[in-house]
Amino acid sequence: MLGGFIIPAIPSLSMPPTLYEEALLLHEEHRGKIEVRGKVPVRNRHDLSVAYTPGVAEVARRIAGDPDLAYRYTLKANTVCVVTDGSAVLGLGDVGAYAAIPVMEGKALLFRDFAGIDAFPICFASKDGDLVAQIKNIAPVFGGINLEDISAPRCFAIEAALQDIGIPVMHDDQHGTAVIVLAALINACRVQKKSMADLKIVISGAGAAGTAIARLLKCVGVSDQICIPVYDIIVCDRLGIIHRGRRDILSIPHKYLIAHETNHENRIGTLADALVGADAFIGVSAPGLVTPAMIRSMAKNPIVFAMANPVPEILPEEAKAGGAMIVGTGRSDYHNQINNVLAFPGIFRGALDARAERITDKMKIAAAHAIAEYVKHPTKEYILPSVIDRGVTRAVAVAVAEAWKRSAEGEKYI
Repeated sequence: MLGGFIIPAIPSLSMPPTLYEEALLLHEEHRGKIEVRGKVPVRNRHDLSVAYTPGVAEVARRIAGDPDLAYRYTLKANTVCVVTDGSAVLGLGDVGAYAAIPVMEGKALLFRDFAGIDAFPICFASKDGDLVAQIKNIAPVFGGINLEDISAPRCFAIEAALQDIGIPVMHDDQHGTAVIVLAALINACRVQKKSMADLKIVISGAGAAGTAIARLLKCVGVSDQICIPVYDIIVCDRLGIIHRGRRDILSIPHKYLIAHETNHENRIGTLADALVGADAFIGVSAPGLVTPAMIRSMAKNPIVFAMANPVPEILPEEAKAGGAMIVGTGRSDYHNQINNVLAFPGIFRGALDARAERITDKMKIAAAHAIAEYVKHPTKEYILPSVIDRGVTRAVAVAVAEAWKRSAEGEKYI
């Protein structure tokens, strides 16, 4: 037993291992999933003198005179820090820094495998200290910062406070998820021959992901010429529909913003009430919240993205039984897997290639369109590329780099 979670026993020889048991065996065998390797040989005294002392002193002197040369002479240009405090790890919750290591290490592995980026996990043990200051203090080594599995509402303030450090910083649970959802919606609308602006969308979950999805779909901070705003969005949390009359949200800034940026008719009620007549459901909340009857109350042939993991808000077969036309989950054993790996490697690859100082909303929207356009002929069972298609990363990287370059040529950051 660890933190309330039962660790599966090592399988017997007579039975094939489960996925969880296989994961335990893999991690034990390799003692983790990443390692640090040198790029240059150290075979003799000369090699040592050039790679380390005394030769390296000249490199240090040059960088001391011009810190920007760190991009030329060190690992900084191609290195991302994956940072967490362990407060919102996967579906496990606040399991702490040690338990977060294998998850952050896995993220680092995906950066390397999909985008050729060297990434390293940094898991802070304390949530009481100034995480912003700690990240700023280690930032000189890295070309980008990927914030990960940090609970709301702290994640919003932390990300905002790090936007002025001269390298791209993105909380993937917010923006990577929002980018993938936008891409999936673009292609779902292509299949249904609908305009996204006309959709009535219900989002279940008002944490990091739900807030970012709502704001990106509303084009908050981005002009209508860059993205198509969805007018009718309702966001629900544990207490039901978020509306301007709820006194409990007055002390919760991100929910207060949601109340004023969405739900223009100021509807009240439960998630079930919100879904009546809706065209699309986006779930980033908890398992089993939606029933087939609730799907039947939606508009004809609705879109259902039930992304709670590992058990979604409603299983795809149940959603389809309720009349859903297009269904996506976060799981790999169903069609239309909505997974951040389609976004974050390419977003950071493009940002690093362009020497971007931050990741703007224009770059996120460019990434979403690149992912959507990668699927030339979407169908109801195929609205997103395969999560293991490395070509997606390249397409996203090009689009993101171009978006930064356009914004850097005179436009303000957005």
